[in-house]
Order: sequence, then C-alpha cells, then structure tokens
Amino acid sequence: MNKHASSRRLTAADFDQDLLDLYDYYAHGKISKREFLDRAGKWAVGGLTAAAILGTLSPNYALAQQVAEDDPDIEGEDITYQSPDGTGEISAYLVRPIDIDPDNPPAAVLVVHENRGLNPYIRDVVRRLAKAGFIAMGPDGLSSIGGYPGTDDEGREMQATLDQEALLNDFFAGFEYLQALDGTNGKVGATGFCYGGGVVNRLAVAYPEMAAGVPFYGSFPDTEQVANIEAPMMIQLAALDQRINAMWPPFQKALEVNDKRYEVHIYPDVNHGFHNDTTPRYDAEAAMLAEERMVAWFRTYLAS
Repeated sequence: MNKHASSRRLTAADFDQDLLDLYDYYAHGKISKREFLDRAGKWAVGGLTAAAILGTLSPNYALAQQVAEDDPDIEGEDITYQSPDGTGEISAYLVRPIDIDPDNPPAAVLVVHENRGLNPYIRDVVRRLAKAGFIAMGPDGLSSIGGYPGTDDEGREMQATLDQEALLNDFFAGFEYLQALDGTNGKVGATGFCYGGGVVNRLAVAYPEMAAGVPFYGSFPDTEQVANIEAPMMIQLAALDQRINAMWPPFQKALEVNDKRYEVHIYPDVNHGFHNDTTPRYDAEAAMLAEERMVAWFRTYLAS
C-alpha cells in the first residue's frame, strides 16, 4: 500500500491485490478480524498499522450519496411489512418517483443489501433506481435484531448470527410486498450486491414470475434449479473476484442447457464490490457502466 495516498481518495491501485483479496475474505466472514490484522501486518510500514489499513479499506459513508434524500424528483419513506414467520416486522426503505403517469405506472425493483444490513450505500442505490423511474425498495435483513447498527463491522457480525433460511424468506416477503403494492404496473424486478446478488439468483428460482434480475457478484443456486428460472438475468461480475467467478461456469452452462435468457458482463481489472462507491475497491468507470446496463435491462423487461 502507498502510505502517501491518504491525501486523496484511495483506489484499488493503491493496494496490493493480495491485500484486497485478504480483505475480501474478512468482509465475507472467511477469516476473523484478528486473522486479518495479523496477516495484514506484512503491509504495515512506517507509521501505518494493520488497523489503519483495515480502516482505509472499510466503507466511508460520507461518500455514499449520489442522490440526495430530498431530491425533488423522488419521495422516500421507511415502511414495514410482515415477516413470513409471523413473529415481527421487516423495516424497508421505499422510494417512488414524484412524476408518475397514472396511465403508465412504473415497475417495482427490490434492492437486496450485502451481508451487513441496509447501509447508506444501499439506500442510495434505492434512490438512484427511483430517480431512474422505478418504485424501489430496500429491506433491512437485520430488522429482527434491531436493524442496521450504523457500522458495517457490527452489521456483518449481526447478519452472521441470523437463521439464513429465515433471512432469505424475509427478502422473499419483500418481493411479494412489491407484487401487491398499489401504483405499479404489476412487474417486479430485483437487484442485489454480494450477498444480495445471491438472493436475486434465488428469487429467480423461487418466483418464475419475476420480470428481470440483475445480480452483482453474488453466489449461484444449484444448477438443477436453473430450469425454474424464467426471468431474463443480467449477471454482473468482477474479473478479479476469484471466489465468486469460480462458481460461474457451471451456472452459465446450466443457463445455456436450459435455454435461459441472460447476459453476463465481467468487468476487467476490478474487484468484488467495485460498484460500492464508499470503499477503495470502487471503480467509477465500471460502476457507471454496470449501473447504466442495469437500468437499461429493467427498462426493457419491466415496461408495461
């Protein structure tokens, strides 16, 4: 790592790829924080500590706003819907475009967060989709244990404690909430990032009526489940993301064998999480292109 880069916004180019890969393992619960700090010590030089390295790689949510909450073109609110187990309510951020033609209502898009709760970055993605003309909603999978706690480290630890099937079903219930929501054209799509990308792939399996899906660098369901998918899928991957990309070839083969409609975009020289504009792994050019493609995909397949 270049210790003189702190005066500007850091990018992946400021870090060794091995260090970025190590952070990816930590961020996805493959190693503990202690193990990350121990192993990151080899990059600690001068006054730079392993803890400082972790801080520079972690999200900075002061950067997490491309669309302001008070943007005049959208209207957002925090709502709740019932958890399917009947034991509580799920909090969600629902944002609508202001200018809606009642004769041509918008489609709805579910936005599924990473493995750390509904953080400011994902809330901003919800607003971006509303700004693009969709009714968008981002549920907080941590609702049953108090909601996103304000830091990703705590959120990651909290999400890891949840029953994963119950968590998945809470997002499935969010999809069903949008299916029944007044004021839409009846079509629902989904996008998600990291953990959320995997949820989008599983939504496609569970709901053949899903109108379109755009998962970003998420895990894939078992290949024998691909036959259930009817939604056109746009798969967004990072070329340097060895962990997720190793799962892609068998899933792609299953899509081909089952004659499913899909596109895949593998962005060169970028890391897992390249769309998240709050960390050094962010790649502005790839993120902008991926988002433009996502919006175009939804406009194609979610139109009335």
